[in-house]
Amino acid sequence: MDLSGKVAIVTGVSKGIGRATAELLLERGATVAGWSRSAPTGLAHERFHFVACDVSREESVQQALAATQQAVGPEVHVLINNAGLGIMGAVDGFAADDWCTMFDTNVHGTFYCARAVLPKMKRQQLGHILNVASLAGTVGSENMAGYCATKFAVRGFSEALFKEVRQFGIKVTCLNPGSVETSFNGKTPGATPTLGKLQAEDVAAVIVHTLEAPFHVLISELDMRPLQPGK
Repeated sequence: MDLSGKVAIVTGVSKGIGRATAELLLERGATVAGWSRSAPTGLAHERFHFVACDVSREESVQQALAATQQAVGPEVHVLINNAGLGIMGAVDGFAADDWCTMFDTNVHGTFYCARAVLPKMKRQQLGHILNVASLAGTVGSENMAGYCATKFAVRGFSEALFKEVRQFGIKVTCLNPGSVETSFNGKTPGATPTLGKLQAEDVAAVIVHTLEAPFHVLISELDMRPLQPGK
């Protein structure tokens, strides 16, 4: 897809992968609607529109889509489902509220956003939904059962959805990054990049590369990991 002039929604845009992806999409000429609960600090561009949204709430997603279409017009060409959170801990001590919070954001939010844009994409016969999952959705890890379960769910949803909508010219990709240096776990990324981790900009570059594939090419799933994680 030629991204110039296209409209892209990026969830979880306030920092990390979401912000880096929004910035790169803007460089490619896209108009970006950034959905998140808080606005990205210092991201000012004539083609960037921040829309407050809590993807875990269906009504918030519906309101965000209406606000987006009012700001940039009715077309939506790209959806990057990036918003997500992780709460770690052993199963026998895990709070049910924390379990539900992760599923509400990581899984239900992905569903709400995809469902919201699909009618328009079907009418256009063009669209690309990219769901950011995780390598944690490919293999279980101790003290990460809840998070792993949500990302396994996102992978299953993505695979089913691409088979459902490819006939309408809509692509669905599931991206599974490994360890990324972001504030995902509540830590502030270091001023000097950690070579043993992916950078948010690395993931953004892969996202945009995937979006720019020729129309007849569907990249349904991608695993992404650091080359030398021990460094």
